[in-house]
Amino acid sequence: MEERKQTISAKGNRKVQMGIIPGHFATNHSHIDYYVDLNSIKTSFKMARETAKMLADKYINTQIDTIICLEGTETLGAFLAQELAEGNRSSVNLDKDIDILTPEINSNGQMIFRDDAQKKIWNKQILLLISSASTGWSIERFARCLDYYSGKLVGTAAVFSAIDEVIGIKVDAIFTPADIPEYHSYSASECPMCKAKQKIDALVNAFGYSKL
Repeated sequence: MEERKQTISAKGNRKVQMGIIPGHFATNHSHIDYYVDLNSIKTSFKMARETAKMLADKYINTQIDTIICLEGTETLGAFLAQELAEGNRSSVNLDKDIDILTPEINSNGQMIFRDDAQKKIWNKQILLLISSASTGWSIERFARCLDYYSGKLVGTAAVFSAIDEVIGIKVDAIFTPADIPEYHSYSASECPMCKAKQKIDALVNAFGYSKL
């Protein structure tokens, strides 16, 4: 599988790169024909820093109190907060102390924030940061959580997104299907690869893949 891997550089900054592997992959809620590898962006401080610079440009005029990090994007979130508060002199968040949080997943699979963290959510301007969005399911799930805690979602940033918006929420992404024209996401029941009896290569989630 690894021998099929390709590397794609971001438009405007060739230092930001993602890997893609063609095949048949299953996520928790869809089947996809490309695995999008964003691990280097999430774990390499140099690439995370460059990625944060690109994302920060999208939110120069957006007031942000808290960045909520999903799917292992905490390092990227820290650099993004720094860029918003220190990197661009025209940012409305200049010199602001931006909080960075990750929700807890309880035994029922719900996103929750403990009592001492809720003050950083309640009536605050929230930016959601996610590594990738294929169907928008995770974004919808977070939106319900945020509504419960009375936070205001002012932006949703993704490294890769196959969708432009979900339930009226705009998704700003560095990589899009324009970078992977052959990328498709299907429900399990409608997957043409399954119908063609094509073997699933791996199970994938935000942490990586497990070959079958």
